[in-house]
Amino acid sequence: MRIILPLLVLLVALPAQAQVAPDPARLRSTVEHLVGFGTRHTLSDTESPTRGIGAARRWAGAELAKIGDACGCIEVANIGRSFTGPRAPDGVEVVDVLGFQKGSDPKRVVIIMAHIDSRVTDVMNITSDAPGANDNGSGTALVLEAARILSKEKFQATIVYALLSGEEQGLWGGQLLADTAKEKGWNVTAVLNNDIVGNTIGQDGKRYAGHVRVFSEGIRAADALPDQLARRADGGEDDGPSRALAKAIDGIAGTIPGGLDVFVDRRPDRFGRGGDHIPFLALGYPAVRFSVAGENWDAQHQDLRTENGRVYGDTPDRMDFAYLAKVTAINVATVRRLANAPPAPGTVTLKGDLSFDTQVTWEAVPGAVKYRVYWRRNDARDWTSHRDVTGTQAVLASVPVDDNFIGVSAISADGSESLVTFGGRATVRR
Repeated sequence: MRIILPLLVLLVALPAQAQVAPDPARLRSTVEHLVGFGTRHTLSDTESPTRGIGAARRWAGAELAKIGDACGCIEVANIGRSFTGPRAPDGVEVVDVLGFQKGSDPKRVVIIMAHIDSRVTDVMNITSDAPGANDNGSGTALVLEAARILSKEKFQATIVYALLSGEEQGLWGGQLLADTAKEKGWNVTAVLNNDIVGNTIGQDGKRYAGHVRVFSEGIRAADALPDQLARRADGGEDDGPSRALAKAIDGIAGTIPGGLDVFVDRRPDRFGRGGDHIPFLALGYPAVRFSVAGENWDAQHQDLRTENGRVYGDTPDRMDFAYLAKVTAINVATVRRLANAPPAPGTVTLKGDLSFDTQVTWEAVPGAVKYRVYWRRNDARDWTSHRDVTGTQAVLASVPVDDNFIGVSAISADGSESLVTFGGRATVRR
């Protein structure tokens, strides 16, 4: 694997009131520019300055570099590796474009990402125009817009802005970045994958403009069977790290005036389908996928054509950029909170057998000034009660462990809160 990871520099913060909202016009401009490369198929031309995946990647990298130059805070690097598979039988060099915004804890990272490649009906067609406006110019534009906004602030964690190739050929860009995270020993707090996030008219002709879907696994795919069974015995099927991330995103979205509701979709991805966050799940990292509320498959993976009055093709005119701006705002707010917060507690241990009280203990977290102990009855999905404490243990009187789920988050001095770590017996890896 070829990896270039440059030195990173600290960024300059602006006060909270200087935070800006995502710009629909700028999102549109980015998508239209990406469409202008004709095709961004992973196997397309890499040398042309105006057409193909190479030109698109270089342009996106240059955009990240411009943002970095303006703030002195983002360094751009490419990582690459050759992949071979049914959709690239002769092999292809997959290149991911990354922007690093260094935090005070450079090893802890929050990743916001999207794939930049596109395709038409025939996944092996590398010459026809494949505009890929919504799939996935929308996600690429979101990542660049998030970088423009967040570059004006400073954080504890390092933010990685990632534009991936090879998704349509086999989730290869996601695999490359997940493998890089493992090899480099990154402590990955969260992975936000944005894929098809910019339309509101669904296949049925109805408008779905009120919410965005966030897909997440429950029990970790990476856990060994004994750990999965132990979590099941503790009742933690709906509270694994990725599900905790989705629930946090739902809560964050609810604080954005005029924003979108989050539909916490309780499966790793759409039925029988997958995206670039899947390789991260396979390695045990908390990862979710954002996708629109109502997909339109006439505008995905289609040759540009009209048949019997029915228009096919993934073009910008079928997108809703005000909606895309709202999805961007949720991503920005989530990254802002998690990159400012301490890491989540490593383990939370419960004791309360044959008692109506529950003793909760957890590991101390660097950077935490206090902790929030949550609980809810076993028939509830979301946390209903909480208590803040400054130590690393608490006794919940009249909260029997048999009938309540319990978790703990860590909170920084500015009030930023980590994900919630679900509590159980000490034998379960969290």
